[in-house]
Amino acid sequence: MTNRGEDSFKKIIAHCKEYGFIFPSSEIYDGLSAVYDYGQNGAELKNNIREYWWKSMVQYHENIVGLDTAIFMHPKVWKASGHVDAFNDPLIDNKDSKKRYRADVLIEEYIGKLEEKIAKEVSKAAKRFGESFDAELFIETNPRVLENRKKIRDITERFVSALEQERLGDIKSLILELGIVCPVSGSRNWTDVRKFNLMFGTQMGSASDGSHQVYLRPETAQGIFVNYLNVQKTSRLKLPFGIAQTGKAFRNEIVARQFIFRMREFEQMEMQFFVRPGQEFEWFEYWKKERLRWLLALGIPAERFRLHKHEKLAHYANAAVDIEYDFPFGFKEIEGIHSRTDFDLGAHQQHSGKKLQYFDPEINESYVPYVVETSIGLDRMFLAIVSNAYREEKLPDGSERVVMNIPAALAPVKVAVLPLVKKDGLPEKGREVFNRLKYDFNCHYEDKDAIGRRYRRHDAIGTPYCITIDHQSLTDNTVTIRERDSMEQQRIPIEHIDKVVKQGIRLRPLPEAGS
Repeated sequence: MTNRGEDSFKKIIAHCKEYGFIFPSSEIYDGLSAVYDYGQNGAELKNNIREYWWKSMVQYHENIVGLDTAIFMHPKVWKASGHVDAFNDPLIDNKDSKKRYRADVLIEEYIGKLEEKIAKEVSKAAKRFGESFDAELFIETNPRVLENRKKIRDITERFVSALEQERLGDIKSLILELGIVCPVSGSRNWTDVRKFNLMFGTQMGSASDGSHQVYLRPETAQGIFVNYLNVQKTSRLKLPFGIAQTGKAFRNEIVARQFIFRMREFEQMEMQFFVRPGQEFEWFEYWKKERLRWLLALGIPAERFRLHKHEKLAHYANAAVDIEYDFPFGFKEIEGIHSRTDFDLGAHQQHSGKKLQYFDPEINESYVPYVVETSIGLDRMFLAIVSNAYREEKLPDGSERVVMNIPAALAPVKVAVLPLVKKDGLPEKGREVFNRLKYDFNCHYEDKDAIGRRYRRHDAIGTPYCITIDHQSLTDNTVTIRERDSMEQQRIPIEHIDKVVKQGIRLRPLPEAGS
């Protein structure tokens, strides 16, 4: 992370606490590492993101239904899914700083620096050659770029091979060869690499009753897979169809960092799309485009996203790509699209002894469906929204303001009702307007402090519209409505507020995928 990015990120974290978006959990007891609570404005924003995803996924698709499964599941579920045996991170400690790191993250960050060098070479050349610059030709011919690309390929091949074959000693050797140092101590005094299972275990039942070990779910997907047949039969759905779910998941991350980007308790929004074997790559491409389109519909600039194809595939996948967002600390995964083959349903069929097949009337054949998954982190999406929204603006009059340009449809508060002064019947008129609007929008009523200071507070939480009640409102039933981003004000009748706000907080329509 550059100093500029680090400063920006610190400001965002401080802003989130100051304005009721996110608090450190159990703060009066000095907090709990990598656990956070969502404040009054954060809870509203989080709910709005979840609702936007749910409607886009379930309401707008006639062949996708929703589910809400339990956090606790039978322990055999996690044996069948591979989590008991394969859900491990390679960890390494620095002996001088006593800090623990994920070995794969250290190597990925080294590769990221090489990619930054390539990007800088391309940027410098683009400035030098102007409009005649051919970026693709430059990347394919420039010696320094070619050298760094070869380094990236060689490192990736060695690392992926070592990880797949669990040659942990080779991973440590690679870290030493690359000269990777501890960010805290600056030394290369590393321990051996070892595996660490990320699942939280707990006991169900009392010891006297013969309790047995269960796990807090590390992902929400398995709840969908074990209910696949229940949903298919009760909904009478034909392939292809999807099952969507949002909910909490838990991972015992040793290296949890970067605010809410990586936490031990987090929320996922996942959809598993069941297809006929042989059609998975077609649907993989469809959902890759559809999910990127969903993100862009929020108005976030396209250059803030990029696709990252997986070099090392998970044990269940035959294709995988991440959609990465340019956070203040660099491009990181926000959503994954995976072609999971029939691994999950096949594994549960084998371990449970229950048939999880689908009879396809079109080909008169039964088979275990293949699955294409879309999985987005709700907390990461939240962080992307606030990172993109945070602005420090200098105004024409020389003053400054901090404003959160949150997409209006997702904003925690949609309308603030603000009497100009706290007398002369204006508060009563303000309450009348507030009570008119509160059934359709999340509104705030506020009559404390000067009107300018109240505007600034609502800019800082991202409120799209402020309604000012003044003395003229008492005579002609009109108000001043102020728009957050432009700060433009207009006079409108009270009965028109609903229409103006509804129009302003609408998301632009999502075009169909593939159109």
